[in-house]
Amino acid sequence: MAAWIGTLAIAAVIAAGAVIYGLRGSFSPKQERAAPVVDAKVNKLGIEIPAKRILAPEFALEDLAGTQVSLSELRGKVVFLNFWATWCLPCVREMPAMEKLHRQFEKDGLVILAVNFQESADRVRDFFLKHHLTFTALLDPDAKVFELYQAWALPASVIINKRGEIAGKAVGAKDWYSAEARQYFQQLIAETT
Repeated sequence: MAAWIGTLAIAAVIAAGAVIYGLRGSFSPKQERAAPVVDAKVNKLGIEIPAKRILAPEFALEDLAGTQVSLSELRGKVVFLNFWATWCLPCVREMPAMEKLHRQFEKDGLVILAVNFQESADRVRDFFLKHHLTFTALLDPDAKVFELYQAWALPASVIINKRGEIAGKAVGAKDWYSAEARQYFQQLIAETT
């Protein structure tokens, strides 16, 4: 019963955060410069493209093996941050498409980091095994990276270009393996640094 109440409390906080997120925007500006225009046909997913490029906030979290992964060590790659939880049904729905995207573009320099909201390594590991997911899961036990990226609703995704800048963000489940999504990631992968 206590676990159920705790889960409801977390869900209420995330839902309230979604409203705040929509009212106040997502990131405070740092090192801004003009963002390129993205073809409307590519952006049928509703990815929010910032008017100015913002350097993605640095973080370091442990993966399921206990290895520290930092954003700065991935510079030169396209990074897809996905904020999620095992109890979030829309998160679960979009994971198979993320896995297909990972398998197609990993060799080209796409890194998918699934940042988990305050769950145990065992629970996340069991989820990844059950759903045959091979991209990287990161543990955020104190929700510090969620707060840093203002991920107030789940799922939330942030796409970071090769220069370490925020290239787009999206809230809600998406078909990350649609033709539009693949074209979007191909464009980012093809960009020079």
